[in-house]
Amino acid sequence: MKLLRYGAPGHEKPGLLDSDGRIRDLSAHLHDIDGAALHPDSLARLADIDPATLPEVDAGTRLGPCVGNIGKMMCIGLNYSDHAAESNLPIPDHPILFMKANSAIVGPNDDVELPRDSKATDWEVELGVVIGTRAKYVTRDNALDHVAGYCIVNDVSERDFQTKLTGQWTKGKSCDTFGPTGPWVVTKDEVADPQALDLWLDVNGVRRQTGNTSKMIFDVATIIEHLSRLMTLHPGDVISTGTPPGVGMGIKPEPVYLKEGDVMELGITGLGTQRQRVVQG
Repeated sequence: MKLLRYGAPGHEKPGLLDSDGRIRDLSAHLHDIDGAALHPDSLARLADIDPATLPEVDAGTRLGPCVGNIGKMMCIGLNYSDHAAESNLPIPDHPILFMKANSAIVGPNDDVELPRDSKATDWEVELGVVIGTRAKYVTRDNALDHVAGYCIVNDVSERDFQTKLTGQWTKGKSCDTFGPTGPWVVTKDEVADPQALDLWLDVNGVRRQTGNTSKMIFDVATIIEHLSRLMTLHPGDVISTGTPPGVGMGIKPEPVYLKEGDVMELGITGLGTQRQRVVQG
């Protein structure tokens, strides 16, 4: 299934994408696409619904973040060896973790705002992992049992805020609109191997990022195992698993960063696409 949320910001309704690419309303069956809806029992009930019996939603309706009431958004840094190289940073011994404020999370096609005083706002296409059942001290062998599905995350980053404001990376990662998420959660039964997905991102029609999740330093199962030893993962939590090479910071001879009017388009195999226009915040 492809589960989504549609409607005005703060008033999104639950829905799904049918096999013909039409949005169907799930409001009669659940309140939201949140942690409770992502539990295996709930997903099984939703899978039994014939999409043709659900009301159709106008194709032009805004899509919101594909998970509502996200408990925490955890992000993994430098998780592709070639991205670490372009950043002139060593390959980490353990997954690098930072958090993205929930106030940064927006829909997949919402505008991305340049913060005031921004000089180095960058793009990062990433595979998002959506947790479906509570995970604490899990092993790599059973880690994927706790996954509800996968989505796209654009881990937008202000590099000066990230590296020059003293402190953790979170400063450059949590600005408003810096977490486009969606367009939908693709349940794990439709993703045969999360380590075999192509990722790409264009800026103004120019291909900037190309990668494959097979190049992750720490795969999805290892990340879940590691995080679950540090904190309990709850249904509806989202893990953004790192970005392949091609970020603006790594462009030679001079970095290229986002400016007002730019358009980012990005996608992952089987998970859909995003499109964001850059505006001044």
